[in-house]
Amino acid sequence: MPDPAGIPALVDAIRHLHDCGAKHVETVHVHEKTPDGRETVWEGDVEVFDLIGHAAVKRCYAWSEPTPAGKRRFFAALHFGKVDCAARAVQGSILVDAQGATSRQ
Repeated sequence: MPDPAGIPALVDAIRHLHDCGAKHVETVHVHEKTPDGRETVWEGDVEVFDLIGHAAVKRCYAWSEPTPAGKRRFFAALHFGKVDCAARAVQGSILVDAQGATSRQ
């Protein structure tokens, strides 16, 4: 099932965040659980895109989530370094969010 924001909105987010075009390739379902496997940390579909015009990277993983204010938060993780698949892109975003929450405390 494609992202609720729609593929065009994700293409716009990629253009805005990474200054390049994008062509949708596939949808990958990701289900991240706690290390003991008992709780879901994140579950949803990640859209995979081939990038058009990016100087260094050829692929991107994008998705959106609803915010408490009723808007959408967009994610667009480049296929680079340890981010080599949709699941790693989600794991990276969870880690960044956790680090940000820790630094605000």
